[in-house]
Amino acid sequence: MNMDMNLFMQDMIRQARSEMEASGYEQLKTPEEVDSALKREGTTLFMVNSVCGCAGGIARPAAMHAVHYDKRPEHLVTVFAGQDKEATAQARMHFGDDHLPSSPSFILVKDGKVVGEVPRHEIEGHDPMSVVVNLQGLFEEYCEEV
Repeated sequence: MNMDMNLFMQDMIRQARSEMEASGYEQLKTPEEVDSALKREGTTLFMVNSVCGCAGGIARPAAMHAVHYDKRPEHLVTVFAGQDKEATAQARMHFGDDHLPSSPSFILVKDGKVVGEVPRHEIEGHDPMSVVVNLQGLFEEYCEEV
């Protein structure tokens, strides 16, 4: 039984993108799309997606469930580390020197400025619900009720 690893990886990536889009996240695949998203007024949640186990088992489920809250970001976007390399690099450049480039991670931006973050070390080894609680804490502090 021979499995084409490239085919397997492409299927995983397609599934990961599909999960985020079905949850209302906009895929940012180019540096220009990232720049445009950062120019938006209001709050934007960036999810730096990846194919690692903690992204699929923790971060993406948390991303999907966290937005079911009274206060939430006006915009939901995602960049895919390792896939959309230029877009991810552009996003990380805007996140500033204090941002450790890791994936998966979440960065909350308000009016183009980073106001909060849930980095990989607060995702990996944690359960999805604790990540949801961290995200909703940021939403409570920085987002408006919808």
